[in-house]
Formats: sequence, structure tokens, C-alpha cells
Amino acid sequence: MNEEPVNENAKATKPLTNGFLPTLKGKKVVIRLVSGGQPVSGTIEGYNPYEILLQTAKGQLLVFKHAIATIEIVNEPRGYRSDV
Repeated sequence: MNEEPVNENAKATKPLTNGFLPTLKGKKVVIRLVSGGQPVSGTIEGYNPYEILLQTAKGQLLVFKHAIATIEIVNEPRGYRSDV
């Protein structure tokens, strides 16, 4: 039998996608990039382990997660109900 040796320390790592980001899907956010410049605002439409898809006033924008410095939720006015 030719079996390849198993390295106990070599675990496949998967980027974390089950924390803060799922709560933001469909919400308006402001994203500030590491490179500076103008912040980008829009609604998070989707994401994967490496990218965030944002719907902006000018269209869709794909932002790489490694380029993001901060994500800020845009607060809705008090008493506002999005389900109405």
C-alpha cells in the first residue's frame, strides 16, 4: 500500500464568514478602504470568503476584504421600519 504521510499540523484553513458579515447582508453600510480616499456606501448584496458585493448608487461594486479598513452600519432613523 502506498499511503501518503499525513501531516497533523497541516489543516485546511477557511476564512471566517460566519460572524459579523451575515448580520449586515441587505443593510446599508459605509466601507472605508485601507488605501484611504473617499468611503464607499451602499447595500451589501452578497459575500464570499474573499469579497463583498455592494450595491451603490452607481451600480454594483466588488470589494476585496483584504482592502477594507472598516465597515460602518448606516443607522436608520428611529421608528423606521423597513418591512412596511
